[in-house]
Amino acid sequence: MADDFILTLQDVVGGYGRMTILNGTTARIRRAAITTVIGPNGAGKSTMFKAIFGLLPVRSGRMTLEGRDTTNFTPRQMLDAGVSFVPQGRNIFAELTVRHNMELGGVALADQSGLPRRIDAMMQRFPILAEKAGAQAGTLSGGQQKLLEVARGLLLEPKLMLIDEPSIGLSPLMVQEVFGILKALRDSGVTILLIEQNAKQALQLSDYGLVLEQGQTRIEDKASTILADPRIAQLFLGGGLAPAAQ
Repeated sequence: MADDFILTLQDVVGGYGRMTILNGTTARIRRAAITTVIGPNGAGKSTMFKAIFGLLPVRSGRMTLEGRDTTNFTPRQMLDAGVSFVPQGRNIFAELTVRHNMELGGVALADQSGLPRRIDAMMQRFPILAEKAGAQAGTLSGGQQKLLEVARGLLLEPKLMLIDEPSIGLSPLMVQEVFGILKALRDSGVTILLIEQNAKQALQLSDYGLVLEQGQTRIEDKASTILADPRIAQLFLGGGLAPAAQ
């Protein structure tokens, strides 16, 4: 049913300057589920997220969020529509306190009066951030900084979160903690679209998977089915997908 899908991309084309990265990307993202996007370097994974969030113009094709056409919405419009984006790398204000970083994450709220309540709720959800509320964000560990980014993205109570490479630079223990948080968010009804360098681990976490190659969707299925597909191995060895058996 169409209501099962919160986000759809239909034949989306986009790129940088004269370079086309997305070559007709088509996808359907299921509601209240974790979907991991995998593929070789240059496949268009991060470009896809930027196009969804309005950071990259879509040259042709169509995107809808809950049936509403959001093609070429601005990032502010996407935030207002219920989408948040946690990009790759560290995206905090290192010299500012943890709480001040949270406050800046809520500037898009139309009603600022509710921001302190939302920040307090995030501090309760992530006790380490409450403990470090007055510390400069740059003094946090890599894992704690990633938790801060996720918490900041949750301030707007999004329906859909785009999270790009959350485990980069994290210890195995912290990766498990971050993944546990993503599962809890999914269980609370938040839809998560994820890019993750550890494809196997991410698919084990996920409900669904999407394989991109050369800016096109090659496989879209349950994560468990993708994990069991022998064609995926060649993809992760640096080649293209092998042809399906006839």
